[in-house]
Parts: sequence; C-alpha cells; structure tokens
Amino acid sequence: MGKNKKDSGGDWKDRLGVMFSTDPDFNYDSDKEDEEDTLPTNKQDLRVMLDKKNRRGKSATLVTGFVGSDDDLKDLAKTLKSKCGVGGSAKDGEIIIQGDFRDKVMELLKAAGYKAKKAGG
Repeated sequence: MGKNKKDSGGDWKDRLGVMFSTDPDFNYDSDKEDEEDTLPTNKQDLRVMLDKKNRRGKSATLVTGFVGSDDDLKDLAKTLKSKCGVGGSAKDGEIIIQGDFRDKVMELLKAAGYKAKKAGG
C-alpha cells in the first residue's frame, strides 16, 4: 500500500498495457531490441562530414553510419578524439569531433581498416 507507479520497479511506462498480475515472479516483457552486433571494420560504411548547424558558428567533424554497440562506438570516438587532441561525443551511431578534422579522421579510419568516405560539401 502507498506505493506509486514509479516505486514498483523498472520503468512503469513500459508496462502501460499490463493492468495487474498476481504472480510474484511475473516479468514484464518489453519490446526493446538488443544492441546490434558490431560489424567488422572492413564492413563498416562510415561517412565523414563537416557540420556547423546548431553550433553557434563553430565547426565539428561528424562521423555517421557506425553499426554496432554503444561501447564500440565510444571506444572508436575515444581513439579519434585522442589522436586529434580535441573533445567530442558519441551517441546514436554518430561521433562528433570538435573542429574541422575531416582529413585526419579519414586517415585514422582508413588506417584502422574502416571503409570511410567524405560526405557533404
């Protein structure tokens, strides 16, 4: 008694279709997909482009098209950021490197065995 929806464990929004269960071992199944397996480096088809949108006029190198787990994406982003000596981020299959490092990122990706192409203008 006295529990609200958020205290019942897990994300209550995932269970909106289930009203009530008397089984104490009942597990709410969610439709969330498992992470994708990371493709081998030679199968990855990456695009490297310069992005200036929503960055207050500053440029950023954007690497898109990565297929794989978030951990592998973050590892690749960490490598690229350290080799370029700048900051950045990695999420949703994209790597953002602060500044215009398209040529250097292309060299690093090709040296690591990735298929990479320049995209955009």
